[in-house]
Amino acid sequence: MSKPRPGDKQQPPREDGGPRGEELPALCPPPASPPQALSMSELQQITDDISKLTIVHEIVLDGDFKLQAASFSPKSLENRVKETLHKAFWDSLEEQLSARPPDYTRAIQLLQEIKEGLLLLLLPRHHQLRSQIEEALDMELIRQEAEHGALDIHGLTTYVLGTMARLCAPIRDEEVQGLQSLTDPAQLLREIFRVLGLMKMDMLNFTVQSIRAHLQDHTIQYERKKFQELLDKLPNCLDHTREWLRKAAAEVSVSSPQPPPHPAGSSGTVVPSLTSVLNRGYMNLLSWQPGQKEYPETLFMDQARLQEVQAQVNQLTIIAAVLLVTSGMCGSTLFGSPGFVAKLKRVTKVLLEGLSSTRYEAALEDISDQVLQEVSRALAQLGYPAFTTDKCASLKGQIKSIAETGNAVRQVMEQRIHSFLSLFISPDGQNSQKDFPKGLDPIQEELLEVGRRFGSVIHHNRQVFGPYYAGILRKVLLPNAEPDSDTGMGSL
Repeated sequence: MSKPRPGDKQQPPREDGGPRGEELPALCPPPASPPQALSMSELQQITDDISKLTIVHEIVLDGDFKLQAASFSPKSLENRVKETLHKAFWDSLEEQLSARPPDYTRAIQLLQEIKEGLLLLLLPRHHQLRSQIEEALDMELIRQEAEHGALDIHGLTTYVLGTMARLCAPIRDEEVQGLQSLTDPAQLLREIFRVLGLMKMDMLNFTVQSIRAHLQDHTIQYERKKFQELLDKLPNCLDHTREWLRKAAAEVSVSSPQPPPHPAGSSGTVVPSLTSVLNRGYMNLLSWQPGQKEYPETLFMDQARLQEVQAQVNQLTIIAAVLLVTSGMCGSTLFGSPGFVAKLKRVTKVLLEGLSSTRYEAALEDISDQVLQEVSRALAQLGYPAFTTDKCASLKGQIKSIAETGNAVRQVMEQRIHSFLSLFISPDGQNSQKDFPKGLDPIQEELLEVGRRFGSVIHHNRQVFGPYYAGILRKVLLPNAEPDSDTGMGSL
């Protein structure tokens, strides 16, 4: 006689989780040829440390961050191997359960994993439920029942579905309910296993959301500590950061006008402040060219984020330049007509969407045609005479010339946008009032959003790596100064 199992009334309250989401960005792996030989275990430890550091960084900086199960390209070798193995397992399960008498070998393996999955979804306070699951899915009893041909697969799966319905997040309600209509035991076990995997990921993301506030309070110290541990193992892992700061220091030193100088000892030499050099380095990231030298190691975890900001800045620069050229040709009356600027902006943005800066020339050809159509339509609606052939050609020519990096209008817009964004990265400028540059009103909303994102990344990076930057810059700017001397350069 089989052991009694708990009913639905003894199930736990629901515990919410969160939806699945995007993949983690990769942090740069350790150098292929480190200065000293590292064992495989040391390399594995470094990889694990980088992975942990990356996850914490993403949780803190990305409010929408979600963990998700590993996935492979449909045509990849890994995916083909995975699908072949999975198919073999499920085909074997179906064959075993269809045999007379049934063979429960694989079903018992699955029930063991399902039990472990349910237990992983529990919180520490769920003592009663843990006991209920242990009792209902007593694997020793299940094996005995299988040996005597008394295993009740239907009863076990009914209990599992009831427990899943109590534990799942609302987003999984429909999927769990749908399992109750399945009658084939092999298919039901397969679907239970699949949905339970989703529920485990939901719980992981619920945990991520729960600890985010705690991580935000401690992440600066944690990231700095973990990076120092990596630096101890890989002493050369700041080489690209030094080169990046050295380039910024050279640019600031020769720029005009000079930033407020600081005396450097008794020699009378003047050097730029640490902050001005670091800010120049940060702004240079917005002009990073494909194929340029390696990204600074201290910004590897934010490279994808910063490249996305750079792409948005490039797009906004082109949009602002197109609108300024069109405004100059059309005059304030036409340009100020309701909805006209919004329509031009929308057309330009759509045609630039997803394009790299190297493909702007072809896009601006199309943009010039679309802008001219909108201008002609607006002139006709307002009762103004149409542009002459020469004026049409001039407008199209000026818009197409924006594709050239040396185009004067493009350079002015880029300079104004960069100048505005620089306000977001100053140490005391996060919450200060920012005057909006002339000519950028049509893209104000988008530019403010980009500025906030850029400022958030840079502010966090400065807090974590400021001490490293200060040490590097003091050596770059004052190579002969004593390590502990007061250089008068200030701090970051």
